[in-house]
Amino acid sequence: MYIQEGGVKLCVVNAPGKEAVLGIFGPGDFLGERCLAGESIRVGTASAIAPTTMLIIERSEMIRVLHQEREFSDHFISYVLSRNIRAEADLVDQLFNSTEKRLARTLLLLARYGAENQSQKIVLKVSQEMLAEMVGTTRGRINLFMTKFRKLGFIKYNGGIYINDSLLSVVLNG
Repeated sequence: MYIQEGGVKLCVVNAPGKEAVLGIFGPGDFLGERCLAGESIRVGTASAIAPTTMLIIERSEMIRVLHQEREFSDHFISYVLSRNIRAEADLVDQLFNSTEKRLARTLLLLARYGAENQSQKIVLKVSQEMLAEMVGTTRGRINLFMTKFRKLGFIKYNGGIYINDSLLSVVLNG
C-alpha cells in the first residue's frame, strides 16, 4: 500500500489486549511490504487517523515493477532501508533515553523534521494517549512534558501540534 494523502497508524496488540503504536505514516509512505518477503501473517494493524487515500498494489504487480522499473526499485529499496534504520533507532531510543527525550524525538519524527522538501511542522491530530503508546509511557507523563514543551516555546497547540525546530535541543542536550 502506498499512502497518497492522509495518515495511518500501525499498531500491534498483545494477547491481554495492550496496544503498541509502531508508527504513524503519511503521504509517500509504504505499508504492507512484509508480504514481499513471503510473510503471509500480518503482525500489525493499520488504521486511518485522518481522511486517507491509499494506492493498493497487488503483490505480483509490485514484484513486476521492482524488477522492471529501476528508478522505482531504487526508491523503494531506499525507503525500506530507511524504515529499518528508523526501527533500530527507535529501539535504541526506548532502551537508553528518558521519556522526555523519547517524546521530543517522536514529535520531531511525526513532523518529519529534517525530511527533504518537507516544510511541514504541524503533526496530524495525535492524542496524548496515542503519543503515550508510541513513547512507551503513561498519558499523564505525556501531558506533563507537553505542558513543559509548550511553556518553553518548543510546541504550540492550534488544532494540531506545531513543532518549533528548537525542540531538537531536547533530543540533543536533554
